[in-house]
Amino acid sequence: MSGTPDPLDILLPTTGTDTPGMGRALRALHGLVPVEGDPQDPAEMLALLRFLYRIGRRDLPLARLVEGHVDALQIIHRYDDPAAADRVLASAASGALFGVWNAALVGEPLRVTDGRLYGGKSFASGAGILTHAIAGADTPEGHRMLLVDLAASAPEIDRTWWNVVGMERSQTHVVRWNGAAPASFRTIGAPGDYVREPFFSGGALRFVACHAGGVAGVFDHVRNHLLATGRGGDPHQLGRIAELYGTAEAAADAVRAVAATWPEPGFVERVAAARLAVAAAAERAITLAQQTVGVSGMFVAHPLSAAMTNLMVYLRQPAPDAQRMRVGQAAVAAVLVPDL
Repeated sequence: MSGTPDPLDILLPTTGTDTPGMGRALRALHGLVPVEGDPQDPAEMLALLRFLYRIGRRDLPLARLVEGHVDALQIIHRYDDPAAADRVLASAASGALFGVWNAALVGEPLRVTDGRLYGGKSFASGAGILTHAIAGADTPEGHRMLLVDLAASAPEIDRTWWNVVGMERSQTHVVRWNGAAPASFRTIGAPGDYVREPFFSGGALRFVACHAGGVAGVFDHVRNHLLATGRGGDPHQLGRIAELYGTAEAAADAVRAVAATWPEPGFVERVAAARLAVAAAAERAITLAQQTVGVSGMFVAHPLSAAMTNLMVYLRQPAPDAQRMRVGQAAVAAVLVPDL
């Protein structure tokens, strides 16, 4: 067994919780991302997912930002002009921070009019932290991805909107532009590239890995609480922690199993199934944690409190019913068949 310390284990306990600290952590973690661009085989996919899982286990808001950074760089690597992509990737190595802002702002669609950028996005994670964002916008050529330089065209950030019980540190806000100059943004790829499969739906496996890490984090905090309070030998608590272990392991297994099928046919459907399985595991883990620790874990100062509320908020990803329908249709069509 190697005696060399793992850089991720060294870095994560030292990350700051304030906005500048999140930016510093994101920059440091960029150098530890195990895969450049899209994973080329199951081994690379699993390495990337384990990286995100381990961050989510320690710090879900930070995992959200790292996942967005990875997503943005994968999109650039996949669809951008190769020379331009090389320049972007070099800037990331020098400290530039990226994310993907694609949630529509109702009534204020992001659009390019007369060469300038207008409108906004909601759920813009990392607002005020990132240096660049990929955002879908209506253009004269159709709906296209834009790479926006946030220093050259800093959006108006509405920080009053993100008033939630968890994931506050992800700095997920509403952003707006009112005539940003043409030199501050450029298009990437062709119309329709953003939703191209298997990358669009299949890419959800990255945040599912973060969720699974969050479930493991809940397990860690519950176990630590039982040991700290001398309740680790209580038979009722042992029963609960046993079930919580099984729940956390099932979440990890769901992610691991899908990673092994990249990039085979049916991958997108398996990702949808894993998303449902991990969400169910997370909800059960939160219930077990509350039953085990009780009201102590609901005090803001208790580390379990943030672990649970962060996971509760992060789980609420778009279109869960659509994923259930996709899994059901795939099961009927024998794309998804249980097997051992």
